[in-house]
Amino acid sequence: MRNCYLSRNYKGVDGAGNKAKTDIEQIMESNGFVNVGLRQTRYTNSILAFLATLAGVLKLPFSLRKGDRLVVQYPLKKYFTLVCQIAHCKGAKVVVVIHDLGSFRRKKLTVAQEIHRLGHADYIIAHNSRMKQWLLDNGCKVPLGVLEIFDYLSETTASSHLVPSQPYGVVYAGSLNPRKNTFLYEVGNYVHSYKFNLYGNGFDLEKAQGKEHFNCKGFVRSDELIATAEGDFGLVWDGFSVDACTGNFGEYLKYNNPHKTSLYIRCELPVIIWDQAALSDFVRSNGIGICISSLAELDTILSSLTPAQYAKMKQNTVEISKRLSQGYYITKALSEVAF
Repeated sequence: MRNCYLSRNYKGVDGAGNKAKTDIEQIMESNGFVNVGLRQTRYTNSILAFLATLAGVLKLPFSLRKGDRLVVQYPLKKYFTLVCQIAHCKGAKVVVVIHDLGSFRRKKLTVAQEIHRLGHADYIIAHNSRMKQWLLDNGCKVPLGVLEIFDYLSETTASSHLVPSQPYGVVYAGSLNPRKNTFLYEVGNYVHSYKFNLYGNGFDLEKAQGKEHFNCKGFVRSDELIATAEGDFGLVWDGFSVDACTGNFGEYLKYNNPHKTSLYIRCELPVIIWDQAALSDFVRSNGIGICISSLAELDTILSSLTPAQYAKMKQNTVEISKRLSQGYYITKALSEVAF
């Protein structure tokens, strides 16, 4: 039996989804997995991107062998079902690593369509135990495992500091489009003893409440952010409200692993996360941050946090960061695959 994967074209790796997928490819390659497609490409031209991925899929029947185990990263858009059918015709098994579920934020599939599509797999690695349970509750019959959290490869190392700044700095990184981050314009009303350091584009400071509590750093590439992030915590929050993560993006936090969480950990920043988010379980169990029900309570929580408590969270975060940098979690999840 060979462990295999199908590489494809990725339109750059600045986006979280493609970064996660190319990292997993790199980890699999380092663990001896065989690429049965064409070499990875990063064409930004849509036609070249389409042709490169299609060519890799068309090579698959000539590369797979009976008894192979093929890892497919989901979604694979229009090719997923075809790839699974080719693998089964060749006598191979398909292991699916979920990155995104189309029936959530984008509503490109109904839940029934998604479950049917995933049913072509022989084993599925869900983000976490809550996504696993959601799949089971919605009729998934395929054996399921969990990833726990996305690994994050980078040659860059964080500049560690055990003593937090005063006031605390809370980093929020990513696309700052108001559609996804409306809460940022209201949260300033509840800030007194800390400040926000925003990394990304799209935030209109003049429209924010309590704008004196925000430092806008602009867009910084992830490798540079790991080395230069200014702050003591990384915030994982989405949606319209300071009191809960709402809307399609916020609701999705109950089931998915936001890639920015892994980025914060690689920056060696303890995480502040909504207590109903799926990854709050991981944050609690590993002691790497604070779980809150509302951003309105964060000021009080940070005011009462002792230096010793912060230092312990920081130390735990550094240890998890090492694991992410080594591909620990996908390696573990793939080693647990059982048909």
